[in-house]
Amino acid sequence: MRNTLLLPALLGAASVSARDIPSNVKSFYDSLKTKGTCSKKLATGFYAKDDGPNTFSYCGDHYESNNVIYIKGSGTAFADMDVDCDGEQNGRGDDGRCGSSSDTQSITSFQWIIEDYKKGIKDLNAYVHPYVVFGNEGKKSGWKTFDPSKYGIEPLSIIAVVCNNQLFYGVWGDENGDDGDKPMVGEASISMATACFGTKDINGNSGHDQTDVLYIAFPGKDAVPGASGANWGATSWQSFESSIEGLGNKLIQRIGGGSTTPVPTTTKAGTTPAPTTTKVTTPTTSPTCDWPGHCLGASCTTHDECSDPWSCVNGKCGLESTGGSTPNYSCDWAGHCEGTKCTTDNDCGDPTHCDASEKLCTMDGCDWAGHCLGAPCASHNDCSDPYECNASVGYCWHKSA
Repeated sequence: MRNTLLLPALLGAASVSARDIPSNVKSFYDSLKTKGTCSKKLATGFYAKDDGPNTFSYCGDHYESNNVIYIKGSGTAFADMDVDCDGEQNGRGDDGRCGSSSDTQSITSFQWIIEDYKKGIKDLNAYVHPYVVFGNEGKKSGWKTFDPSKYGIEPLSIIAVVCNNQLFYGVWGDENGDDGDKPMVGEASISMATACFGTKDINGNSGHDQTDVLYIAFPGKDAVPGASGANWGATSWQSFESSIEGLGNKLIQRIGGGSTTPVPTTTKAGTTPAPTTTKVTTPTTSPTCDWPGHCLGASCTTHDECSDPWSCVNGKCGLESTGGSTPNYSCDWAGHCEGTKCTTDNDCGDPTHCDASEKLCTMDGCDWAGHCLGAPCASHNDCSDPYECNASVGYCWHKSA
């Protein structure tokens, strides 16, 4: 729910090292800012401020080309960031800053999904889970609405947030209602606001007033971390955000072809954030290589028929084991491999199967479905035992001898 009493926020430095904006995302941000109002408005007529114009839209200019949806105003305006405190109350991380909110609700839009995950929590915690309020619902006459699910955006899917010259990942966790006077956009949990702008003047009744925040949503089931793809039981927002970083890094590759090069930035508070140690190296589900037609998954009879770094494994170009027995792995059904949502084994490409509890295609022999042999990764933390991240190609594979 939006806090209608928005006060100008002084910009504090984030409490942890900032993630530099990858060059493809920075270029995307700059191009949208330069273009002005988006051309393909999926829904429009929204407000960022109660006393401002209703010129904000959910934009589909890059829906077909990049499979992303974002919020944009007119001219150079993006959205602002009001503070949401909905969800679990008096829980982990509660430092009292939400006490000033006059419209907090004790439930978020997808509480039932969180509870069904059975991860020891019953709802999102605004202090721990950096979530974004995305979409607008309401029954008032003439009320502007937007249903993200009609465009393939899944509940609790990843949303990338560009704020204060930094990039953070959150989840779609709540929606704007019609309890206010106007249909609004630009709101996130207090933990996301804290990540972006620090704690100074960020509380339940005071957020970030400037319309310079870009929210990027990713349609598709592959944007949902699911029960096992995020640390839902985390005790801090830093821990939770870190747990979805690998998936976020993969999703932003949709934008402009992706990049592993972060852009050095200086925060508005005048301090230069330290770069993170993790680069965006996760490939898409069909990685490119130097020899088109001979990349991952291509048919082969010998190693010479596969482009580096692939080898011929059971008739398909794939990765050879670097230790232990040779893995029987080269998924034969693109889009139905490790980590794909499933209902039965028939939904999964060989040699994966459908994990009955997590409903994800996965390999035998590991305890974290969706993070097993062949899963995309950015670091070893993205892979289940007994696997590790092969940094050269960005896939979970056998540990080096």
